[in-house]
Amino acid sequence: MLRRVSSTTPARLSLELNVTQKRIRAFLREQYGRLPESLNRWELEDSQADAVRAQFDRQLRPTDPIVWALEIGDTVLRRELHAAYRGQEQGGIITPKSIPDILVITSPESGARHGYDAFEGLQGDGSFLYTGEGQYGPQVFARGNAALRDAAVNGRPIRLFTKQGTYVTYVGEFTTGEPAFSIETIPDSDGNPREGIIFKLVPVDADVEALDAPSAPAPESAQTCYWTPPESSSYVIGAPLIPGERVVSRIEFKLQTEFGQWVKSRGQTPQRLRLSSAGATIEPDLYVSESGWVVEAKKSPAREYVRTAIGQVLDYSRLVRESGRPGIPVILLPSRPIAHLEALLSDLGILLVVRDDEGFVVID
Repeated sequence: MLRRVSSTTPARLSLELNVTQKRIRAFLREQYGRLPESLNRWELEDSQADAVRAQFDRQLRPTDPIVWALEIGDTVLRRELHAAYRGQEQGGIITPKSIPDILVITSPESGARHGYDAFEGLQGDGSFLYTGEGQYGPQVFARGNAALRDAAVNGRPIRLFTKQGTYVTYVGEFTTGEPAFSIETIPDSDGNPREGIIFKLVPVDADVEALDAPSAPAPESAQTCYWTPPESSSYVIGAPLIPGERVVSRIEFKLQTEFGQWVKSRGQTPQRLRLSSAGATIEPDLYVSESGWVVEAKKSPAREYVRTAIGQVLDYSRLVRESGRPGIPVILLPSRPIAHLEALLSDLGILLVVRDDEGFVVID
């Protein structure tokens, strides 16, 4: 006869009993042995769940502190969160009464009905943009919006969840980025434009790939298109409000333009290359298909610019190679950096291209 298996998991019991999952799993192993290798989590029979309750109910005291129960990837009923932590039962930003944590729930399906999808989602820099509360009129910093804005200052962890019907899945812990928010024009629930608060959340300990759930077929991991020199309207002065927005100084603008022309003079084809990673699209400054050069330009050879370029170009190049294309990392600078940085680039296998009297020179 088939055994009746409930949907009870250590995560759900942890919320119910205010006991860490580590203690629950240790008890289960002690009583029933280790989880079979073919399974990646416990799905408890009713008798097993009752045994856990009997074990830990006897140990609980009303004065016991409330523990954070969930681990990354756990799926529970939303009402179980409210029962455990006494937070709001409606809305996407929950400020529980029993713990300092702020719970944030994202739902592409319901968000689209209220204009929240205009900005919300995973970004190319690894951050997650989240739209504030308020379905009509300008969004203001009250209740959940104020709590989320001040979370880092007040030392409150931000716990991000995705929503599937009546269930929520824990993505992980986040904090606010820099800047913590921007004010953008978004539609309200009737489609009328209004001011919305767009929070920038960055992961502390999270599975950001769980946020990648496109409804359309995934695009190619790398797509090339025709390159044209950046126009003056392509650069932004000052800090960007939205992650991924290209910030190009006049020096860098001129450097990229002249380098692209130099590449063409050598009989090669400069291209744009859009790369897909974890649901986000990122793009190096330039790609040369004939040589496989993946180029990141900086306006200065100073250490801070070179170190930033190193991280970017190695990230881009690896994604290019994963797509099946050649990917050789290249950093483009207006002049040579200090000897230590040149040696570092050589050690890392990164080509250095700088201006000279006749155009550009490759230093490897």
